[in-house]
Amino acid sequence: MKPVAGPENWYDFAIRAMNTPVGFAGENRAMIKTPYLLFLGDAPDQLSGKVAQGIKDWRPDHAVGQYRMEGCKADLGLTDMSLVEAREAGARTLVIGVANRGGFISPEWKKVLVMALEEGFDLASGLHNLLRDEPDLVAVAEACGRELHDVRVPEVDYPIANGVKRRGKRCLPVGTDCSVGKMYTALAMDRSMKAKGMKATFRATGQTGILITGDGVPLDAVIADFMAGSIEWLTPDNDEDHWDLIEGQGSLFHISYSGVTMALVHGGQPDALILCHEPVRQHMRGLPGYDLPTLEALRDTALPLARVGNPDCQVVGISINTAAMGEEEALAYLAGVEARLGLPAVDPFRQGADRLADALAAL
Repeated sequence: MKPVAGPENWYDFAIRAMNTPVGFAGENRAMIKTPYLLFLGDAPDQLSGKVAQGIKDWRPDHAVGQYRMEGCKADLGLTDMSLVEAREAGARTLVIGVANRGGFISPEWKKVLVMALEEGFDLASGLHNLLRDEPDLVAVAEACGRELHDVRVPEVDYPIANGVKRRGKRCLPVGTDCSVGKMYTALAMDRSMKAKGMKATFRATGQTGILITGDGVPLDAVIADFMAGSIEWLTPDNDEDHWDLIEGQGSLFHISYSGVTMALVHGGQPDALILCHEPVRQHMRGLPGYDLPTLEALRDTALPLARVGNPDCQVVGISINTAAMGEEEALAYLAGVEARLGLPAVDPFRQGADRLADALAAL
């Protein structure tokens, strides 16, 4: 979700809560140097820049500026910089902040990436199209003494899921569509729960979450048979009163990406689900012929599936992305949803996630 309004200390708290150095737990992975220049390329819309938006929102201290090519329709509200200007401002890594359909590096982008390496930047990417698989980028990086970081590469031999119940508690946001605010919901809940003295850990499952927190499972790059097992691995036994807040992915209703959601639902064995929705969507992302389901349909589909792995799972709250709404319209919409479904309904980035945290505390 794009920030609209909220507590004065929102970003400050997010930075304190996400205080793990940006890097990776795998011993073979080098740390990504900060701060970043966020590359938006020729993103066709704001949503396509969601990786960069997430870093800017949750790690603003790492975001020096943005680089946009001609025709770019995304804007983070950061200073537009050339490569030279960004280096002079201290940026050390160019992060590909665009999540395009299919996750590929276009020839137009590659020209900029080569120039960035020559200018002294390392490159970091969470795309399916790996930097290390591009011979020209590898050659230039080696010649310039620069590093290529591919976030979307599993570096653990994950097990096959066994469905054994683990100690501790787990919460999973599930969405009516992709990119409706599942990651922001989990991060906001982590923020709120820590402020309340609750035990909580945000568990990243995608490239943006990994770039923000420094660790996690790149779930959609895990071989299908091992996806649910990777989430069991990510959310191990813990204290009985500890909550793992699992970053949601995809949607059970999205023809393209439902498989990754199913792995989270079963591998996560969640005790609680948060329903996530963006009301202004005209159709499923990338699927013009498919309408979004209702929140009731999401509830009635996700909960029985979650109860396969955890019969005690409950839907405890609703997260609504109201970024495209005015204040009064947003409040009225939230009130209507809450009355209709009988659950706390909030925009956690706009209002904070205290009520969702309280719902978990009540379980």
